[in-house]
Amino acid sequence: MNDEVNVLVLAAGHGSRMRSTTPKVLHRVAGQTMIDWVLDAVAPLTDKRPITVIGVGAESVQAHVGERSNFVLQQEQLGTGHAVQQAQPQLADSLGVTLIMSGDTPMFRSETLIEFIQAHQNSKNAVTVLTAIADDPTGYGRIVRADDDTVLKIVEQKDASVTERRIQEINTGVYVFDNQLLFEALSQVKNNNAQGEYYLPDTLDILRQSGHQIGAHTLQDFTESLGVNDRVALAVANRVMHERINHALMVAGVELIDPANTYIDAKVTIGSDTVIEGGVTILGHTHIGQDNVITQGSRIQDSQIGDRNVITASHLESAVLADDVTVGPYAHLRPKANLGNAVHVGNFVEVKQATLAANTKAGHLTYIGNATVGEAVNIGAGTIFVNYDGVNKFNTTVGDRAFIGSNTKLVAPVVIADEAITAAGSTITADIPKHAMGIARSRQVNKADFWDRMPHQ
Repeated sequence: MNDEVNVLVLAAGHGSRMRSTTPKVLHRVAGQTMIDWVLDAVAPLTDKRPITVIGVGAESVQAHVGERSNFVLQQEQLGTGHAVQQAQPQLADSLGVTLIMSGDTPMFRSETLIEFIQAHQNSKNAVTVLTAIADDPTGYGRIVRADDDTVLKIVEQKDASVTERRIQEINTGVYVFDNQLLFEALSQVKNNNAQGEYYLPDTLDILRQSGHQIGAHTLQDFTESLGVNDRVALAVANRVMHERINHALMVAGVELIDPANTYIDAKVTIGSDTVIEGGVTILGHTHIGQDNVITQGSRIQDSQIGDRNVITASHLESAVLADDVTVGPYAHLRPKANLGNAVHVGNFVEVKQATLAANTKAGHLTYIGNATVGEAVNIGAGTIFVNYDGVNKFNTTVGDRAFIGSNTKLVAPVVIADEAITAAGSTITADIPKHAMGIARSRQVNKADFWDRMPHQ
């Protein structure tokens, strides 16, 4: 791009149709806020920081975006033209072009915006409008072109004639202006309309009447133009973005059995030959290696997963799996669960803030919390690591090749040494040395002929 490029993101509106206390641009699409998607899309366009116009929820938006943008405040929401005017002190001296787009349009790709700006720079336009062809243009502003294909005007649905309403080319609300002409035209915009607001599209007619050329550049993919004004549109945006993400993963060698019902966030990375069934959700900053199998009903968030693991209908939160691990069905790995190579965590096993070294097995019905467990340990069914006394949490250490009998309670802090054993049903409150067996249960007493003492019907 030859000229200086400025980027202005409009993110000051109420978003009242979202019916939410969260600012509209902070609602999430495929794991990222809408403003994040927009800022990602514009990042390759220029070395200059974008300027974000904030208003409603300004502090929340600014805190979320941070150093990615500069900011200007629109104290009163008096229309899109008024919003752009708030950036005039920062842009007044620029002799380049200014891209203006909304913070609630998360679907635009960088490639599309680069092509759009280049089309403007190659033209003699004072402003170029990004347009799209809609199968159903109802509700959108229509693009009215002259015989030479330049833009005569943008007419809103409520103001359009019967003929104009048949036009399928619509305004996406994205513009590139010659920066100096932008603010010259804005100074002439009036607010003599029902809303008493200053509208950015009014600058087009002002520029045209001043003898400047108005152009348009048409999107190839209409879905990029989709904005989000309510929860219905938010669901559509999520569907479209998940389709994009899933398509890219499949092209890269990931096998999605039912991509329409697989929900993978934007920041997730997955290696080739991993197979993912339908009904799986993968969120946040999750990395999954190669040759894994993840079955229906699994939900994985912010986790690091190696190669050749099998995760069956289980939930993982901020967990780490090495290689050749099997999890589930119906296991729950909570934050700081760290499973070494070839660990098995079976059905209804919960692990939290615990490290299980290679080849350790916990087959079923077990809670492992605040623990360091060695290699090749067998943890029997119904074992509970009793880590909490109501005030503080304590750590349990289990050595290599220890055998934890079924229905053992390990009351922390306690150390089970290498190759030590606990008898089934024991409540262990003291350390067990190497090669010893710990038994901590009442001795069985049999009452002879007790059946005869019981009442019978």
